[in-house]
Amino acid sequence: MPEQESESPEEPTFSESLEEIEAIVERIEAEDVDIDRLADELQRAAGLLEVCRAKIRKAELEVKHIVDKLEEGEPSDSS
Repeated sequence: MPEQESESPEEPTFSESLEEIEAIVERIEAEDVDIDRLADELQRAAGLLEVCRAKIRKAELEVKHIVDKLEEGEPSDSS
């Protein structure tokens, strides 16, 4: 099993979150969601979207940090 970085065991991965959001949207579009469960489904999707946003923000910061470190090691362009 792949290791997960400091994620709680209950928190889904980005891919799992995205798959579940897509499934919720498909059920809603197909009108397969009972009106009594609609609010629950939408609340779940909103929570999953926030998980995805947080993971994207974290990845952006990590990439920026890596790029910044790489740029520090480059010789200056003095043509």
